[in-house]
Amino acid sequence: MKNFKDILYKTGIQSVVGTTDLLIDSIAFDSREIVDNSLFVAQKGLVFDGHQFIETAIEKGAVAIICEELPVDFRSNVTYVKVDDSNDALAIVAANFYDNPSLKLKLIGVTGTNGKTTITTLLYRLFKKLNYKTGLLSTIKIMIDEEELKTTHTTPDSLKLNRALHQMVSAGVEYCFMEVSSHGIHQKRTAGLHFEGGIFTNLSHDHLDYHKTFAEYRDVKKIFFDQLPKTSFALVNIDDKNGMVMIQNTKAKKYTYALKTVADYKARVIENQFDGLLLNIDNQEVWSKLIGNFNAYNLLAIYATADLMGQDKIEVLRILSELENVDGRFQHAISKMGISTIVDYAHTPDALKNVLETIETIRTHNEQVITVVGCGGDRDKTKRPKMGNIASVLSNQVVFTSDNPRSEDPDKIIEEMEEGVQPKNYKKTISITNRKQAIKTACKLAEKGDIILVAGKGHETYQIIGDVRSDFDDFKIVNELLTEMNK
Repeated sequence: MKNFKDILYKTGIQSVVGTTDLLIDSIAFDSREIVDNSLFVAQKGLVFDGHQFIETAIEKGAVAIICEELPVDFRSNVTYVKVDDSNDALAIVAANFYDNPSLKLKLIGVTGTNGKTTITTLLYRLFKKLNYKTGLLSTIKIMIDEEELKTTHTTPDSLKLNRALHQMVSAGVEYCFMEVSSHGIHQKRTAGLHFEGGIFTNLSHDHLDYHKTFAEYRDVKKIFFDQLPKTSFALVNIDDKNGMVMIQNTKAKKYTYALKTVADYKARVIENQFDGLLLNIDNQEVWSKLIGNFNAYNLLAIYATADLMGQDKIEVLRILSELENVDGRFQHAISKMGISTIVDYAHTPDALKNVLETIETIRTHNEQVITVVGCGGDRDKTKRPKMGNIASVLSNQVVFTSDNPRSEDPDKIIEEMEEGVQPKNYKKTISITNRKQAIKTACKLAEKGDIILVAGKGHETYQIIGDVRSDFDDFKIVNELLTEMNK
């Protein structure tokens, strides 16, 4: 329970109708979640406009309304606050309602197209091994030290964010590592949070269904660094041409990392094999169970972050060598038949290219690379032909299939992927809409020593077709199928 006037601090108020001296028990932006003595924040969303549900919220017990447009008629027992931006206001009142938990722990945000989940998850595991109570806010899950909560968005809404951070503070968490998505930044979900540091991984083609242009996508990411205070640090990958763009206007202390360029933190790949990486970091050799150059970048970012947070370098390197890969990120297994399987979340052109190029650097060329890949429905359509082209150029055989088609026709999605295939690669490709049948076909095509890459869904253990969500685990299915074929 909080006094309304106290949680309005810094919300950009334009006008007030009624008293702000009243008690608020809860906050909601969905009228269905309103209970007695609630504050309802009316947001203008992509599909619904919360302003249309103000009366519904009041009927259900809302005693205060935050909105961008005041209604024509007012209720005498309800307070109305007009603000510049409801999304921003929601994030700020949420932080105030939960006593600004981000100020009470060290919160690190990771943004970029690829690598966010691996970096945040491995930082969480690293700091746990360093004996700190640690939190995680990732695509896969939320961890409040040892307690796991499921999540459905890369960056949860600002209410869930601050509630989770408040729970972390109550549990004695000292460090929290958080994925920061472009959607989350653009929709102001992270407004009102204090970040001890920010990490930029890389930038490539993604989410252009939402941001429309690559420049807009880049500039939204940049906002995160623009807003970091001078007491924080900004750590960026300068092998990516957008790395220096991210920190042009930041007040934070600037640090860089790279494999190819002179940087504050530098690493070199000595060996790259299917069972791991041998790296030189800060003139120290370290073996990691992770695979591929893209993971060399991830490990370097993790090492640099730990160093910037005052941890012992040698102990950090020792623990890095113990860390296991994250589920669905270059998840590797070898069947009894000697067929290698790799399951990866690669759902962007750059990520798919990285995975296939990593396989290319490790393989012997006495084997086939068979790729099973699709693209999600109701998402960026422009990347589909690009992913079709990349898969067909860098694989010996490709099976195009469904990912999560959602409301779209899966056959149409596959056709759009096929449009990117060059004529010389037509014979390499087949299309099978049913994902399990596509994986089964890849297994039948494979012989001893071959490599099957199943890309696009990674850690996801479901498939969404229409509005039906069914169990579907790529890693489990491909390895079960290979086991059955070996009987």
